[in-house]
Amino acid sequence: MKNLVRLSVILCVALGAAFAAAPRAPNIVFIFSDDHAYQAISAYGDSRRLLETPNLDRLAKTGVRFDRCLVPNSICGPSRAVVLTGKYNHLNGFVNNSNSRFDGSQVTFPKLLQKVGYQTAVVGKWHLISDPTGFDFWQVLPGQGLYYNPPMIRMGEQVKTSGYVTDIVTDLSLEWLRKRDKSKPFLLMSQHKAPHREWAPALRHLGADKDRVYPEPETLFDDYANRGIAVRDQDMTLEKTFTPRDAKLEAPPNMTAEQRKAWDAYYEPRNAKFQAANLSGKDLVRWRYQRYMHDYTGTVRAVDESVGRLLDYLEQEGIADNTIVVYSSDQGFFLGEHGWFDKRWIFEESARTPLLVRWPGVSRAGSVSKDIVSNLDFAQTFLDAAGVAAPVDMQGRSLRPVLAGQRPADWRTSFYYQYFEWPRPHHVRPHYGVITDRYKLVHFFGTADDYWELYDREKDPMELRNVLADPAYAKTKVELEQELARLRRELKVPERIPPEWLGNVGGGEGKAKKKSAKAP
Repeated sequence: MKNLVRLSVILCVALGAAFAAAPRAPNIVFIFSDDHAYQAISAYGDSRRLLETPNLDRLAKTGVRFDRCLVPNSICGPSRAVVLTGKYNHLNGFVNNSNSRFDGSQVTFPKLLQKVGYQTAVVGKWHLISDPTGFDFWQVLPGQGLYYNPPMIRMGEQVKTSGYVTDIVTDLSLEWLRKRDKSKPFLLMSQHKAPHREWAPALRHLGADKDRVYPEPETLFDDYANRGIAVRDQDMTLEKTFTPRDAKLEAPPNMTAEQRKAWDAYYEPRNAKFQAANLSGKDLVRWRYQRYMHDYTGTVRAVDESVGRLLDYLEQEGIADNTIVVYSSDQGFFLGEHGWFDKRWIFEESARTPLLVRWPGVSRAGSVSKDIVSNLDFAQTFLDAAGVAAPVDMQGRSLRPVLAGQRPADWRTSFYYQYFEWPRPHHVRPHYGVITDRYKLVHFFGTADDYWELYDREKDPMELRNVLADPAYAKTKVELEQELARLRRELKVPERIPPEWLGNVGGGEGKAKKKSAKAP
């Protein structure tokens, strides 16, 4: 009996030691901005060097910078639904911003993390219509949210906040971190409104660029030659679509008298000078581009500061070595390229989003990956980190091997893209296509103008020339058509796109040309 007791004690001690030595599941801090172009992160080395982002660069230096992170659908709500579910929008049900509502009863990665003991929280931009599910705590902006003194919804109740939205999201994120149960791993999704239109900077960043004259993109005055009607018929140009509020000829809503006074002190003298100049034509476009860059980069400065505050907290708390930090945006954004702002297109500035990942013990510090990855992969990456088996119907892959510099032999070399919202806003025609490291084959459908385009990014990195009819690309065209058809089958894309997916059409033009959505 004594021997049995002694053996039991030894086993208990051994098991206790093994349990104590077992690595704790990593914490996850997911920082997500809205419409943040990779061109506006200095770590990406854009030739215009629009601004310095020291804290985002700090994350890049200690983690991995991804140069080909693509989104399945370059628009806010659908992109967020992809992140949560690890599925394309035709399967998760949130296909556009016009008439979609996120089904919160479906499986999401936060729910699966909750089941294995993670604390979960989301703070800031949500933009999925229904209330968040799968979170122990949530406080989100209704709709797009406001830059100044934004109303918020906290666990179902309306609350008032005071200050600048990026600072508020950061403060709330840090408050939750400080109050969390420190015996459990956590998931924090800290999600910013910035730098979404109308790009209203924090008061402290007005004039931060010291009236710099920003270099213009080469395609600021793109004439849209050599391409189809879609690029000519859109409504997202600095020339025609830029509003007085975009230009800060009108102040943002909901400011206090004190905030408005500081705002006017900066903008009014500059606006008076602009109005006196009575600009037109290219001079007006150039002025709008400069104003746009001041305001857009101003909002990014606050996001960069937010990243720094979160990174500092993790280090001060002593948990940085067991915390995965991811920074990304819901899609890319045009910063004057092709004369545009906004997103939506399969074109590079839109479909490609920034992605910086630090996973201690896995990611290679300061490395760069040019592999095709996606926000579709985030859910499975987080589940992999937590040791949770991903549902078989998720359509991404864990980024763990790519982060470690060990890309699997069967990693994707092509990517399927789709966009549905038509005709409002911005009049961008519905389209889908396939993207490889070099080529893009795209099908514009759902309107009377049904046609295809092919781009060779190696020879035409600015995507200015449709080479579909060039005999030199005949073989490439056939190969891409076959790959596109394969992807659509594999991803379970409906053969015919339902007309209601086109949002504002409600069955009009989309219904009339429904047959055009067939795979080639």
